[in-house]
Amino acid sequence: MIVSVSHIRKAFDTKEVLQDISFHLEAKEKASLIGINGAGKTTLFQILLGRLSPDEGEVYLQKNLSIGYLPQIAEYESSNRVEEELLTVFDDLRRIEKEMHHLEEQMETDSSTLLLERYADLRHRFEDQNGYQYRSRVRGVLAGLGFEESEYSLPIEHLSGGQKTRVMLGKLLLMKPDLLLLDEPTNHLDIESLTWLEGFLSSFDGACLIISHDRYFLDRLCTKTIEIERGKGTVYNGNYTYYIQEKQFRQKIAVREYEAQQKEIARQEGIIRELRGRGQEKFIKRAQSREKILDKMEVLDKPQVLNASMRLHFVPNIESGDLVLKAEDVAKSFDQRPLFHGLSFEIHKGERVALIGANGIGKTTLFKMILGQENRTYGDLRLGVGVFPGYYDQTQENLSPDKSVLDEIYDTYYPALNVPEIRNILGCFLFRGDDVFNQISNLSGGEKARVSLCKIMLSNCNFLLLDEPTNHLDIASREVLEENLKAYKGTILFISHDRYFINQVATRTLELLPDEMVSYLGDYDFYLEHKRQERKENEWTEITDSKISFQNKKQAASDLRRLKTRANRLEKEIEDCEAQIEDIKKKMLLPENYSSASKFRQLEEKVSDLEKKIEEDMLLWDEVQQMIKEAE
Repeated sequence: MIVSVSHIRKAFDTKEVLQDISFHLEAKEKASLIGINGAGKTTLFQILLGRLSPDEGEVYLQKNLSIGYLPQIAEYESSNRVEEELLTVFDDLRRIEKEMHHLEEQMETDSSTLLLERYADLRHRFEDQNGYQYRSRVRGVLAGLGFEESEYSLPIEHLSGGQKTRVMLGKLLLMKPDLLLLDEPTNHLDIESLTWLEGFLSSFDGACLIISHDRYFLDRLCTKTIEIERGKGTVYNGNYTYYIQEKQFRQKIAVREYEAQQKEIARQEGIIRELRGRGQEKFIKRAQSREKILDKMEVLDKPQVLNASMRLHFVPNIESGDLVLKAEDVAKSFDQRPLFHGLSFEIHKGERVALIGANGIGKTTLFKMILGQENRTYGDLRLGVGVFPGYYDQTQENLSPDKSVLDEIYDTYYPALNVPEIRNILGCFLFRGDDVFNQISNLSGGEKARVSLCKIMLSNCNFLLLDEPTNHLDIASREVLEENLKAYKGTILFISHDRYFINQVATRTLELLPDEMVSYLGDYDFYLEHKRQERKENEWTEITDSKISFQNKKQAASDLRRLKTRANRLEKEIEDCEAQIEDIKKKMLLPENYSSASKFRQLEEKVSDLEKKIEEDMLLWDEVQQMIKEAE
C-alpha cells in the first residue's frame, strides 16, 4: 500500500465539499476517480499533493513517494522547444554523456589510471540507467502523444493550451514517478494517441489515480473505481463497466431497504397513534416506548435514482427524404496543399453516424463543407430533399449570456412549448429545480453545452451535425445525452474521440482517411474488430501465397530437407554471433581496450554489427520455420 485516505472531510466557507472519503492504493494499481463536475475530485488531488489540508481525517503516503501531477489546464511557462523540454527529464544522463565525450577526447592523449577509472565509472552509470535509449524514448513519447516531427522544434510559448498539456504529460510519463495523479489526461488526444496512452500506462510500473470522463479509457485501464457522490466516497473494485453494474445492483438494494424502512416507520407511527388514541396511561407508556425506538432508528437517505419516465423522444417537425447526404469524389485543398480527396459516401434517414479520423485530417472542415460554410476543391456534396441541418460546434455562440436557462428555451420555443413542458425537457438535460433560473453567463462550459444541445434538439433541424458534443460534459451529462440522442427520430452525424459514447450512440462508423472514406456498419468496437480481421486476412494472404509458391515446386520433399538444413545453419550462425559478442565484451573490460577510446569504439561497432546480424538471421529463421510448418 502506497496511499491510504481515511475519513477525509473538507469544507470551503460554509460549503462542505468532501464529507467522508476513504480508500487506498497499492503499488502499480490503476484507479479512477469519478463524480459530477464540482464533486470535489480536484480538491482531493490537492489534498494528496499536500497543497490543501483536510479538516478531518488522515492521509498516509509511503515514505519518499514520488508523485507526478497533470492538472486539467496546464499553466506552462518555458523558454525551451518541445523536444528539448522533454529531454530535461534526463539532464543527469546528459551531463554524464557530455563528460564521457570530454573524457574520450582526453584519453586520446592521456591514459592515466585516474582518467580511465573515472570514465569506466561514468560509463557504468550511463549504461545502468539505459543512457543509450533516452533520446529514442523521448521521441517515442512525442510521437505517441500525437506530435509530428516538424513540431518537435516548436517553442513551448507558441503552443496551444492542449499542446502544452501534452508536453507536460509527456514529461510526467518519462519521469516515471511512483504515483501519477492525472486530471483529464485524454483531453486533446485523438483516438490513435488515446490507444497509445492506454498501452503506455498499462505497462507503467507506478500507480495511477485518474480523473477522466473517457469511460472507454477507464474500462481498458483501471481495476478500481472511486466515486465521489454528495461528498461521500464509495469504492468499487473493478473498471467503469463493473462500477455501473454494481452501482445499479446496490441502488436496487438501497431502494428496497429504504422502502422497507419507510413502511416500518409508517406502521410504527400508526400503532403509536392508535395507542395514544386509547387515552389510558398504560397505552400511552407503550406509545412512548415505541417513539423512543423510532427516535433511535438511523433513518436511511432516499436513494437518488434517475427517473426513466423523464427521458423524452425528440421528433423533428419536418421529416426528411431517405437520402440525407450524398458525397461523390469530394476533395479539399488549402493553398495547393491537399487535405483529403476521393471521398464518396451516403447517409440515410434515421442513421446515427460517427465520423472518426486523426486530428487534422479534416473532419470539422468536412462539416463546414456540408453546411456551405467552406467550399470544396472538387467533387459533388449535396443534401437530400427536405433536409434541414443543425450544427453544434462547442462555442455556444447561440446562447444569450444575460438570460436564464429557462428564458433561453422559453424565448425561442414559446408558444409551441409552455413552461411546465420546458422545465420537464430541461430536467432531461440535468437542469432541475432552481437550476433553470441560473444565468447563462454564470454557467460552466459543460452546463452551456447542455443548453446548446437541448436547443438544437428542439429546433426544426432533422439532420444534426455534432462536433465533439461530449467535450466539457461530465459522465452523468454524457449518459443523459446518449439516451436523448438514441431516442432522437432524425439523423445524426457526429465527430467524437469518446469511444464509449460512439459505442452507445453510433449505428455506423465512417473513417476519414486522406484518400478515401471507409464505412463500417457498426459502432467503435465493430470498427476495431473489422480492423483486426483485415490484418489477419492480410497475414493469411501472405502465408497462403507463400504456401502456394512452395507447393508449386516440383520436388517438395527435397525443398523441405533444404529448408530444415537452412534453419539449422541459421541457428549455428546465431550461436556463433552470440559467442563472438561475449568474447568481445570480455575484451572491452581489458585495460588496454577501455583505456583507448578508439579501440573501445571499434569493439562497440563490432558488437553492434553482430547484433544486427543476429536480428537478420532470426527474421530469416522465423520465415523458414513457418515454411517448414506449412510444408509438413
